[in-house]
Amino acid sequence: MLKIAPSILSADFAKLGEEVAAVDKAGADWIHIDVMDGHFVPNLTFGPCVIKAIRQYSDKPFDVHLMIDPAQPYLKDYADAGADLITVHAEADKHLHRSVQYIKSLGKKAGVSLNPATPESALEYVLDDIDLILVMSVNPGFGGQKFIPSQLDKIRRLRDMIGDRQIDIQVDGGVNPDTIKSVVDAGATVVVAGSAVFGGDYKTNIQAIRDKSV
Repeated sequence: MLKIAPSILSADFAKLGEEVAAVDKAGADWIHIDVMDGHFVPNLTFGPCVIKAIRQYSDKPFDVHLMIDPAQPYLKDYADAGADLITVHAEADKHLHRSVQYIKSLGKKAGVSLNPATPESALEYVLDDIDLILVMSVNPGFGGQKFIPSQLDKIRRLRDMIGDRQIDIQVDGGVNPDTIKSVVDAGATVVVAGSAVFGGDYKTNIQAIRDKSV
């Protein structure tokens, strides 16, 4: 069953806790938290203290996407703050296998993200250790960007690579009712939606994505 993870990057930061509670109530499966450092990507967002502060507003899994370089020194901080799943970027981690193992040792699920120009082969030697692959269908750093269609072929190739392993394929960037079916048909099991959720009625927006996914 498709899981929808609204990205709080598109939420109202002045009332972030209330926004998390609102999308939880509206039908979100996970809460997606984009952590950006202004170095690996051209934007700054949330640190562990913010995640810790909003943790009380939802019991849904906190899906923390670290767009930071380096990530490894901060993994425990995000785990302690309340992350349930921590995703690092293949492009930003010189010791990817070590980071994945560390995340698992902290009792958390581990994900690896690929930027649009990064081939799926970057994951070949960690496939047996990860719980999620995040395919960036926009160049990371900002919300509201247009979906990059070439990533559909990457999703298909990843689905073949995964085989019978229990690994979710998550897609982030430009996901909305117009693009959702092609993303799911390609093999995605989790989608991140920011501006497609945080505008108008959240419940209606989440349901529209679900309805259009089949």
